[in-house]
Amino acid sequence: MTTTVPNAVLRVAPADPAEAVAHFRSSLRLYADVSDVAAALAADADPGFVLLDSRSPDSWDQGHIPGAVHLPTALISEQAADLLAPSVPVITYCWGPGCNGATRAALALAELGYQVKEMLGGFEYWVREGFAYETPQGPAQPTPDPLTAPATGHCAC
Repeated sequence: MTTTVPNAVLRVAPADPAEAVAHFRSSLRLYADVSDVAAALAADADPGFVLLDSRSPDSWDQGHIPGAVHLPTALISEQAADLLAPSVPVITYCWGPGCNGATRAALALAELGYQVKEMLGGFEYWVREGFAYETPQGPAQPTPDPLTAPATGHCAC
């Protein structure tokens, strides 16, 4: 008897539910999304984490998330202890999905003993979703990209 696979999506069978639960729970322990970070920052003066921009000084000056700590990845090993409390989780971000700078920063921090998550989408999706950011010229408020964020309200996902 020949079994026909209906399409490329199912060529490799889905994981069993227990394996999927473990995988997705693990993923949520390592990643945060832009909307959740923005909501946490907006709701509380102390969201329980530090947001860390791991980009270069020139990139920081192009724009950065209000309240973020600036610590380029190359300086983490020598400056993290001066800027970050070991007991406070750190959320890293860099440019966007095409950049693994936030991943490298998260790894460097984890190797130093910090609890860390990476913000998916980075600065690019922060701006594309319409959240305010800061520049040397002052604050900026972009229009949300309707392909990345709801035109009104919250996605509630």
